[in-house]
Amino acid sequence: MLSKYPLSEVEKSFLEESGVDKISTLIPYLQVDNFPKLGLLTACRFLEWAAANPEGVISLPTGKTPEFFIKWTQFLLENWDNKKGKEVREKYGLGSTKKPVLKGLTFVQIDEFYPISSKQNNSFYDYVNKFYIQGFGLSKEKAILINSDEIPLANGLHFKEVFPDLKVDLTLRFRDPKNEMEKLQQQSIYMIDQWCGEYEQKIRDAGGIGFFLGGIGPDGHIAFNTRGSHIYSVTRLTETNFETQAVAAGDLGGIEVSSNRLVITIGLDTIVYNPEAVAIIIAAGEAKAGIVKDSLETPLNNVFPATVLQKLKNGRFYVTKGAGVKLTDSVDAYYQKGEWTWEKTERAVIDLCKKLGKYGHRLKLSDLKADKYTKLIPDLSEETVNEVMKSIEGKLSKGLEQEKNEVLLHTGPHHDDISLGILPHITNQLHEPTNEAHFSVLTSGFTAVTNTFVIDTLQHTKKLLDNGEIQMVHYEDFFDVGYSLKTDKDVYHYLTNVASENEEQRLRGLYHRVVRALVIVYEIKNKTQLRETINDVISILKNSYDGEKNPAKVQKLKGMIREFEEELVWAHFGVQVKNVHHLRLGFYTGDIFTEQPDKDRDVEPIVEMFRKINPTKISLTLDPEGSGPDTHYKVLQATAAAVKKWGEEKDISDLRIIGYRNVWFKFEPHEANVIVPVSLGDMSVMEDSFANCYLSQVNASFPSYSHNGKFSTVAKRIWVDQLDAIQLLLGKNYFYQHDRAKVRSSHGLIFFRDMNVDEFLTTARELEKSIEGML
Repeated sequence: MLSKYPLSEVEKSFLEESGVDKISTLIPYLQVDNFPKLGLLTACRFLEWAAANPEGVISLPTGKTPEFFIKWTQFLLENWDNKKGKEVREKYGLGSTKKPVLKGLTFVQIDEFYPISSKQNNSFYDYVNKFYIQGFGLSKEKAILINSDEIPLANGLHFKEVFPDLKVDLTLRFRDPKNEMEKLQQQSIYMIDQWCGEYEQKIRDAGGIGFFLGGIGPDGHIAFNTRGSHIYSVTRLTETNFETQAVAAGDLGGIEVSSNRLVITIGLDTIVYNPEAVAIIIAAGEAKAGIVKDSLETPLNNVFPATVLQKLKNGRFYVTKGAGVKLTDSVDAYYQKGEWTWEKTERAVIDLCKKLGKYGHRLKLSDLKADKYTKLIPDLSEETVNEVMKSIEGKLSKGLEQEKNEVLLHTGPHHDDISLGILPHITNQLHEPTNEAHFSVLTSGFTAVTNTFVIDTLQHTKKLLDNGEIQMVHYEDFFDVGYSLKTDKDVYHYLTNVASENEEQRLRGLYHRVVRALVIVYEIKNKTQLRETINDVISILKNSYDGEKNPAKVQKLKGMIREFEEELVWAHFGVQVKNVHHLRLGFYTGDIFTEQPDKDRDVEPIVEMFRKINPTKISLTLDPEGSGPDTHYKVLQATAAAVKKWGEEKDISDLRIIGYRNVWFKFEPHEANVIVPVSLGDMSVMEDSFANCYLSQVNASFPSYSHNGKFSTVAKRIWVDQLDAIQLLLGKNYFYQHDRAKVRSSHGLIFFRDMNVDEFLTTARELEKSIEGML
């Protein structure tokens, strides 16, 4: 238990509320229900510490992770002595704490990309100044910050002069320079190294960091101390690994930028230098569950950088339930507490197959009795494994059923989500002529389109215009009404040339659609204005730094490129443009902290779509809180609110909701109730349609941290992994000797959950608790 650790009053109150009664990890942790509550816990602990250490040294994180920490800290400071603030303080161990004054604290910046201008909004220097120095009223004079513009370089030059392509070659530390420019760069690298040593010394002269708060990356990095960093590392200029670059791609405008950018980061030893330091790592969502388990249950090890917190008596992890779900404590509690469910039986048996590497039919009763989880199954017998096998076979049978006379509405938060989630299932539905299919992407997805892609596309469009090869602009009614007609023709032209492998003509379909989009977005009235607008947009993007928030019209243009891509995918199967609905929900703004969905702005358009289409089945992403982009979660909440509202207008008791997952998170077999076989042909269709249609995504500027390449490859690997898990239970011969060709040809599986309206709304409500009671 935690009694051997010095718990603060705040930690005691949150521990009590969590109901966790066993902590067996090497670093103690506190668990809360959801992401906003995690922000409340960290804010309370920070303010408690700041009140006791008014002249202390603090280091706080950047990015999306600290959103609710920042909001709760500001809320508590603003409401300390009023009723709202007092209620929170008294509940969470701050009742007798005097309101802290933060201006005496010394702020230490954790890390920064290098080189990056401090004036860019996506620099951590800008973030720290905006949200912490100004937002918390800290002292700018006392702050120890990383400003790339002010780090001295050879001959007093700026980094743009020394590293004109913004690439820093660290091999110059160890080799002879080849020319004068490299000599200058080598001298500058040594000067940066010197600066980093002085930065470290400033922190140590101040007594070391007293309060450290950081997130954790998919590879386990804290600050930019990636997997394999030395336990005794200090502030330094260093390279990062692919996982870290993939996560940073969103901040920097693409992996092309983040893979070439170095970082300056404090070291692991910097974090634990002060033995009295309160050092907290926060983690939210099931996507972090694996690395949380490894970091908390592994002895001090440079492969898991966060294990360094074992050196501190006040080292802590604060996690959401989702992030803690794989901890041995959590798995024990799952099986040992509450009523025993069939889900628990399925999970325990399938996990035992994996643990022992045994096929289901080879599991003996003695194996089940020897395992700490399967031995808990009620009425355990020789038949238990057979019952689980029959249950999984039942799920496969459901996935083979041919649906008829359905009005299907497949929805996704971003373009490509539907395709990456359940395309093989959808192709089965589309082969049946009595089904009517609609597709809707609920956000415009503009953040996934790079400036470079748009500049390149517009330059080619301009060239075709100059050569008179976009004839539609010469029709006299084009700028009045013609631009809005024949959108299916763009799609058909494009795909015809995919078939004939004529890349030049294929791209003409894209350039035609871009012209239509420009006319709509910029209200263009003639050919001259069209050319001027193209030049203006190119100029705006060329003068923007990568990752900069675009003007609203450029965002809309980028979104319309993604919408065209989505139309292309479904046109593969004969779906017309009118059946692909683009909702562009308003909460999706491209800001670092996006708004919560709004009832009128974000929910009403979905309800209106339901009224118009009148679906009998709706599919949607069912990711757990904090897994993948927060857009998934917000779209789910907006959709749930829309289903509820639609249910108040008409009887939707027969409506079915299909919850699917894709590259961001996957279902475990016990969580799904439908399993769909996926053939090599299905995989090829998904891979080909992705490569041919999602032009802005093929270069994978914003890849998954699990794969340096297209998302379609990640999806395929997940389907194959899911087959492996089920094959271990049912045996390989179940598949290749099956009486159905669809099963015999399966080399992957898709899992999803088929729910009625009440089941769906209950699931969504569980997730909605994540924003209840927030400020």
